[in-house]
Amino acid sequence: MLEETSEEAKWYVVHTYSGYENKVASNLEKTVENRHLENLIQEIRVPTETVVEVKDNKKKEVERKIFPGYVLVKMVLTDESWYAVRNIRGCTGFVGSATKPVPLTDKEAAKLGIKVCNIEVSYSVGDTVRIIKGPLKDFVGTVEDIDKDKNVVKVTVSMFGRETLAELELDQVEPIM
Repeated sequence: MLEETSEEAKWYVVHTYSGYENKVASNLEKTVENRHLENLIQEIRVPTETVVEVKDNKKKEVERKIFPGYVLVKMVLTDESWYAVRNIRGCTGFVGSATKPVPLTDKEAAKLGIKVCNIEVSYSVGDTVRIIKGPLKDFVGTVEDIDKDKNVVKVTVSMFGRETLAELELDQVEPIM
């Protein structure tokens, strides 16, 4: 039996059959939704890059997998989350020992293009903020919710006489002093 190591989600590497990465990722997303495991399995990624291929003197942009046969999963390791991931069709297991998956270090995750940073914001729920970037620039609103893990802040803005909830990145707003 696995023990719950911590409440903080970490990135793990899951090995799949080659060519099944997207299928494993979509099946895992469905499993998370059906079993209501959103609090345990938070993010699923198949690392890809866009490459320009030249065939018959024609340039074509193609999305190519960086690590064929692997899927990255951000999760809190528990018996339930381990079982859910391990039993997805096409998944052959976690990278690490057979009984205890090894999480990626912050340095390894950063090398794979995963942003691992603790964001500090100078505003909180209920504060009045000004939007400083994006299509709603210069609008003023009230902070309704802050999700540092997803880099998202929800702000209620008055537009055309109606209150509208806007979802923005944390660095798109600043507090009004």
